[in-house]
Amino acid sequence: MFSTRKTWDLGHAHTLQELWKKDLSLDESAVDFLMSDGEEGSAFIPLQSSVFPCQSMTSDQPEPSAPHNQQLLVQALQEKVCEFQARLLSEEAGRKLQLQRLRQSHEQHVREKLALIRSLQDVVREQEAQLRKGEAVDDLFLNHTSVTPGTIRLGTPVEEKSRLQEELLLAQDRLRCRDSEQQATISRLRAQVEDLKEKLLLQAQEVNRLRSELGATDLEKQLEILVSENERLKQELTQAEGQGACPARADCRHSQDAEALRCRLAQREAELREEAGRAAELEGQLEEARREAGELEGRLGQRLRDCQQALARQAAQAPHVKYVTRTVEVESAQSKQALSEAQTRNKVLEEQLASQRQHLRELEGQLHDSQRTCSQLRAQIQMYEGEMERAQGQLEAEMQSLEEEKNRVIEEAFIRAESEMKAVHENLAGVRMNLLTLQPALRTLTCDYNCLKKQVQDFPFMLETAISEAKQEICQVIGEVSSANQELLRKYKREMTLRKKCHNELVKLKGNIRVFCRVRPVCKEELDATEAKNIVTFDPDDDAVLHLSHKGKPVMFELDKVFPPQATQEEVFHEVQALITSCIDGYNVCIFAYGQTGSGKTYTMEGVPDNPGINQRALRLLFSEVAEKAPDWDFTITVSMVEIYNETLRNLLGDNPNEKLDIKMCPDGSGQLYVPGLTEFTVTSVEDINRVFELGHMNRATACTNLNEHSSRSHALLIISVTGVNSTTGHRTAGKLNLVDLAGSERIAKSGAEGSRLREAQCINKSLAALGDVIHALRSRHAHIPFRNSRLTYLLQDSLSGDSKTLMMVQVSPLDTNVSESLCSLKFGQRVRTVELASAARKQAENSSASSSPTHDSVELDSPPVTPVPIPSARASSLTTTPMPMARPSGSTRRKLQQPIPGKMKLTA
Repeated sequence: MFSTRKTWDLGHAHTLQELWKKDLSLDESAVDFLMSDGEEGSAFIPLQSSVFPCQSMTSDQPEPSAPHNQQLLVQALQEKVCEFQARLLSEEAGRKLQLQRLRQSHEQHVREKLALIRSLQDVVREQEAQLRKGEAVDDLFLNHTSVTPGTIRLGTPVEEKSRLQEELLLAQDRLRCRDSEQQATISRLRAQVEDLKEKLLLQAQEVNRLRSELGATDLEKQLEILVSENERLKQELTQAEGQGACPARADCRHSQDAEALRCRLAQREAELREEAGRAAELEGQLEEARREAGELEGRLGQRLRDCQQALARQAAQAPHVKYVTRTVEVESAQSKQALSEAQTRNKVLEEQLASQRQHLRELEGQLHDSQRTCSQLRAQIQMYEGEMERAQGQLEAEMQSLEEEKNRVIEEAFIRAESEMKAVHENLAGVRMNLLTLQPALRTLTCDYNCLKKQVQDFPFMLETAISEAKQEICQVIGEVSSANQELLRKYKREMTLRKKCHNELVKLKGNIRVFCRVRPVCKEELDATEAKNIVTFDPDDDAVLHLSHKGKPVMFELDKVFPPQATQEEVFHEVQALITSCIDGYNVCIFAYGQTGSGKTYTMEGVPDNPGINQRALRLLFSEVAEKAPDWDFTITVSMVEIYNETLRNLLGDNPNEKLDIKMCPDGSGQLYVPGLTEFTVTSVEDINRVFELGHMNRATACTNLNEHSSRSHALLIISVTGVNSTTGHRTAGKLNLVDLAGSERIAKSGAEGSRLREAQCINKSLAALGDVIHALRSRHAHIPFRNSRLTYLLQDSLSGDSKTLMMVQVSPLDTNVSESLCSLKFGQRVRTVELASAARKQAENSSASSSPTHDSVELDSPPVTPVPIPSARASSLTTTPMPMARPSGSTRRKLQQPIPGKMKLTA
């Protein structure tokens, strides 16, 4: 609470730096170091600095909180004093502004009242003029009608009758004029009464507003002002207590401050009295306004009474008019009737006059009510004034009690400050001893600091040098590692190429089935689906490895070749074209596509018109190879198409596609299979191929399921037979190329097959299961191979029995919704890849050297050159010196394609 301490030198107050230099013998650098963290509190409050000579010294003592709190309290008190002074000034400005607004409002009300008085005076003058005009009209009428009955009888009856009629008409006109004037007067009076009522209501509202502004509002303002003054006096009292506790050398200055505060307090009290006087003046002005309003109400009442008296006088003159009209009624019935009508109208006017009088009485009652309300408001104002006087008395009593409390607190604070000052003097000696012992330690710390500072300045250069050396070493190591990696990658690729070459040689020697895999791309509808997720990844360094994510774990599959989704039809055909051309040399070749429904088998084998698949590309390749070997060789290419639908063979190129076919053994004892009644076409150009494919596609069974919009519901086989004759040597070759588009396996729950679709799916799954059983028996080298369990396996017996080059294209979907089917297809492909068949044999008429082969210059890329091979006895029995290219029993039919007529394809036998 106190910001000053007693010192030993009352004449001069030394600062903390001077005391340290003088009493502790500290040099300038040590004093600056100690003052670096303690000078922020040297100007804590806006008093003279000599009042606080010991503040910084006491900050290191065990009990520094009390003096510091005293200083904070003094500063807070001074801030509050400034705040209250600002609030007082703002309140005074607001009060002056309010008084100015009250004066302006009062002047405005006075002007409105004067204008109202002038308007009422004008109305009264207008009514008096109308009354005088009415009296003059009545006098004139009486003067014209004041003749006696004897005078009326002096003229002739006709003249009297005409004169009376004229006077009657004149009287009626005047009566009508008078009635209209009375009606207009009554309307104006009613309007004036309504205006008076509205003005009285406005006056009452204004009185209420003035009462509220000068009553409750002023009382609340006065109470707020008094409360603020009370708080300010409390703050000044507390400050005076702090100043009273100062040492003896500051008593004079503090007494001056206290005297100044008392002067300001007296000044504020005088200002309060002036404000109270101004408030009383405003109250007097309000009373004056009320008195003027009462006088105005009296004058208005007097004017109303005068108007009522004038109306009464007008009503009293009506019987005289009736009497006059009666005196002229004696001679004419028509005049009598007019008189009765006038009397009726007069009665109506009297009733209206009575109602107007009643209305005036009601207005007088309302005026009396307004006067009573004004008197009640005056009583309330007097009551509020009494309450203000009582509040003033209570405030004075509270001020007296606060003054006594102030004196008591000052005495207690003075005693407490003396005891604290003694404790400060006792702690000062200990502080001096501590400072003497800390000075050597300070010098040591200063030296250590300078050394560390120098090391820190040198550290960035050392760090930059170390970083540059580390960068050089890292770059050198990275370059060496990159060179080593490039060399390892080159060696790895070379070894991979060699391994593939050796593997192909081994596959050829063992007669293994080659297995390729093609991953179809994701279609637009699947991309839009929220659950679509790609689960297939590829090895960038090995095109024979594929990874499938199943249940969060990657599963690796190694095949002969893997085609990613972006692989084109040309790339796929490039890998199989060497296998296709070997059928010209007399080999049996089989390529079949396997996979679930909707995985892209038909697209790979057949393609679309502008991007054909393996089938059409294979025939074009055969045409080009045959054309290159002419005229030394003469080749014949025949094509037949068959499908297996619900375990039934159907001839897709025949006249009756629904005709059931069967598989028979050749009767020549060669052991080969053939299909009696199967239609074959000899093709020589691409146009022939297109017509054959168009006819076959038109007859093939397809349907829509939940998994595929154009699902193949049967196994389709394209059988291409190539026979060649060397025109020079007479050497003959016979080869066969089977291109099989298997129907897709499907789950009934996913495809939603019902009825005939369900039976088709069951037959498809049964035939594919039979194919799996054949593959398992071949892998296990069973003595019995169950080829006859299904039409499909029975028809593919030549391709799977070791006398053929076979390739299986596994089609898979990359989506996680088909992960189970993709996993089964890839596992089946791996099992097929391990099947070892006998080496394929060429079908030729006699042993010959490699140079006699028609494709000596275009040997299969992944196999060694062909050498003469002895024909097995089972196969040689079917060939003679001039054999047919293929055993064709009498049941088979061969047709040639002719140019079809428009709209229909024509086939000739």
